[in-house]
Amino acid sequence: MNDALQAIVNSELIPLGLELFELRTGGTKGRPVLDVRIDRTDGEKVTIEDCARASRAIEARLDAAAYAGTRYVLDVSSPGIERPLRNAGDWRRFVGRDAVVTTDEVDGGPRAGSREVRIAGVEGDAGAEVIVVEDAGGNSLRIPLAAVKKARLAFNWKR
Repeated sequence: MNDALQAIVNSELIPLGLELFELRTGGTKGRPVLDVRIDRTDGEKVTIEDCARASRAIEARLDAAAYAGTRYVLDVSSPGIERPLRNAGDWRRFVGRDAVVTTDEVDGGPRAGSREVRIAGVEGDAGAEVIVVEDAGGNSLRIPLAAVKKARLAFNWKR
């Protein structure tokens, strides 16, 4: 990832009370595409207005820096309703929500694989966090955060 581009995006988001969740680049050299996913620092849901404010600020800065001339495409959005869970803070923020988690084999714990669970909490100190979840049968599982290969919020239409 281009560190200078990430620095530009971050410098425009921070004053708006927003943070960079993910930055992806694609497209072609003549028409680069910037996919910017943002989150709010206050923990509230990202709104369309947040995306518009971020887009205007980033676009103004990219234009001033003559980033790829005027031919770039900028897409600013939220991480989405099935957002990835990347760290203990994400797990704490979404206690009570459903998630799909893929884990490695855990000694004395759940077997490797993917499962849908309800997030119940996070235990332990930084670097040794354990995710506490409930499976569909109401059984409590403790999964070391280090054993989580990937995780995302689950969207269920029925709830």
